[in-house]
Amino acid sequence: MRKKEDLHECPVATTVSMIGNKWKLLIIRNLIYRAWRFNELQRDLTGISQKVLTDSLRSMEADGIITRTVYPEVPPKVEYALSDLGKSLCPVIDEMKKWGMMYKELAG
Repeated sequence: MRKKEDLHECPVATTVSMIGNKWKLLIIRNLIYRAWRFNELQRDLTGISQKVLTDSLRSMEADGIITRTVYPEVPPKVEYALSDLGKSLCPVIDEMKKWGMMYKELAG
């Protein structure tokens, strides 16, 4: 988790710095419903590179938004899920979905 002194003074800027890119928002959107494995996310998020997905997941884990669970299996099984902090973003994502649907309706 980031230190308070490393965060923006503006709360909106803080939020944008944590989740304000296309891929992080789409990762959160997927993790709302269930835990996902890395390869599942990469297949579902058309156009994301392995490096960008890896960097995004690491950043989100460091910020406390997601959890990474490694199961003691061969081959290793790793799943990503929303943490409690990440789950608190669900209403934000839901409002973004509603706004996107409204905009698409207006665009005709």
